[in-house]
Amino acid sequence: MSFERFVSFRYLRAKRKQKFISLISIISVLGVAVGVMALIVVLSVYTGFTEGLRDQIIGINAHILVQGFGSEIDNPTLLKEQVEKVSGVAAATPYVYAQALITSGGQSSGIAIRGIDPSSAGKVINLETKMTSGTLADLATKNSLPAIVLGKEIANQLRVQAGSKIRLISPSGPLTPMGVMPKVQTCVVSGIFATGMYEYDSTMGFVNLDTARRLAGMEGVNSVHGIEVRVADIDQANLTAAALRKQLGPAYSARDWMQLNQNLFAALKLEKIGIFIALDLIILVAALNIISALVMVVMEKNKDIAILKSMGAKTGSIMRIFFYQGAVIGLSGTVLGVTLGLSLCAVLKRYKIIELPSNVYPMSTMPVKVVPMDVTIIAISAILITLAATLYPSWKASRIRPAEALTYE
Repeated sequence: MSFERFVSFRYLRAKRKQKFISLISIISVLGVAVGVMALIVVLSVYTGFTEGLRDQIIGINAHILVQGFGSEIDNPTLLKEQVEKVSGVAAATPYVYAQALITSGGQSSGIAIRGIDPSSAGKVINLETKMTSGTLADLATKNSLPAIVLGKEIANQLRVQAGSKIRLISPSGPLTPMGVMPKVQTCVVSGIFATGMYEYDSTMGFVNLDTARRLAGMEGVNSVHGIEVRVADIDQANLTAAALRKQLGPAYSARDWMQLNQNLFAALKLEKIGIFIALDLIILVAALNIISALVMVVMEKNKDIAILKSMGAKTGSIMRIFFYQGAVIGLSGTVLGVTLGLSLCAVLKRYKIIELPSNVYPMSTMPVKVVPMDVTIIAISAILITLAATLYPSWKASRIRPAEALTYE
């Protein structure tokens, strides 16, 4: 052990006259530990919420949307085959989008209609897992009336259930001397889905492609608005979208889920940075305790430092003595905080202690996801802050002049 480390460790051992200084050092360690633990737990919960929200948003939506520029796609089968050949694509399915007014009895509401292919849509979106009644296969059943799958909230608003009849009124009708005549389509509710997100459950309905084409006023027998794509790696969706644009050429666009929801996820990312900065202030307060503890040690060891310098200790050696002392406090607090934070996250994740109201949040229990990179950044920032706190006391100790400190000894 070097001379500087030996002396710094001796100073950390409390003697009878230095118990108050040692108490401040312990408080500093606990302060750093609490700050690190709070950062790990809060950011892990926030990441869990963000990913839970992301999964809900893209659960019944595709990872990538392929569309033609300003026109409908007349050859969806050929385009679907081309899309599925691109590396990173797991599945693809055509879709048609339309807006309509839905009525039942005396109740009415606006609704976004999505026409899907029941045979391939289940490979791209997870709507089947969200169904509380009925299945996607019911949309393909040939009955006298076309089938529709409604969200739970809009079904409650209209007071309908599986087997009920509703009417869809679309503004995409023929132009007559009296103006545009709306199209009216009667459908039977074949199923109800519940995603946990009010925006989807209250405004969305699914029908087969033929029904959606009629509502949208599309002339082509096989025309669709685009192709929905599911990728193998959701975090690499932007790269797969770029590969699709290159493969399909300038006639088509390919937008991934990050582009489609960029405002929302940019806001969530900014909030995460704000939380990190705010909670870092806890570590900063603990760093101020480290400064005060080391300054008091310097004042207490004033004459000891003077003697060491008289015996030949260099200025750098004196600085390293107090730098090591502060580093031990900072590292101890960081290690303790990381241990406590990861342990608490493991407990919350395993035992589901905190339950959430399902009518408010898209998940039933507190979501926790520990990201190793976040933990690493938290630990490094805590260490850097605590090491920075040792600079002034170390510099102050190195400036002591032996002649002045030992004048009255």
